[in-house]
Amino acid sequence: MPGLFLTLEGIEGSGKSTQAVRLADALAAEGHSVVRTREPGGTPLAERIRHVVLDAKQEPVLPETELLLFLAARAQHVRAHIRPALAEGRIVVCDRFTDATLAYQGGGRRVEPEALSRLCEWAAGGLWPDRTYLLDLPVETGVERARERPSGFGVDRMERQGNDFLESVRREYLAIARAHPNRVMVLDGSQGADSLAETILSDVKSRLAGR
Repeated sequence: MPGLFLTLEGIEGSGKSTQAVRLADALAAEGHSVVRTREPGGTPLAERIRHVVLDAKQEPVLPETELLLFLAARAQHVRAHIRPALAEGRIVVCDRFTDATLAYQGGGRRVEPEALSRLCEWAAGGLWPDRTYLLDLPVETGVERARERPSGFGVDRMERQGNDFLESVRREYLAIARAHPNRVMVLDGSQGADSLAETILSDVKSRLAGR
């Protein structure tokens, strides 16, 4: 497709959301047409699904239910928002995408890998990012950062799963990066935000120059 699809991934507290904002703003400042979005979410319907699945106060959400809700949100997001933007030649910067499902539901929830891969491919309609930035850091550091977020962010249901769960998620993220080195760029999430932003923007510029 004529556009460029960029995703940012990482465990809670990795700084991916901050970097998504900074990247989108920097590209827009240079005159690019940019769409910044997130998962789960990105459309009104997908945002409502996000609230349901991440609400820490509701009834327990079974792993199968959780997976299907995430995939339902992605199916809507891709077809109603991401693909149309890419077709217009825009740069889409997305906070989480399919890699998050593979890491959290595959590594964390232990959903059967073959079934998970098929479902993810179907929900996304075969769409994969052109480039993924994985902000990696120790789980303890990420959890501490997440708990220090400004009032109003809180700690959602995923963050309440415990360190062992997040360790499994982190390992799966790194396994994905090893399997797809040409797509996934692993960055030290413990770096300062300015340094990370500079590295990411430089890499995006090099990709844009080569198109």
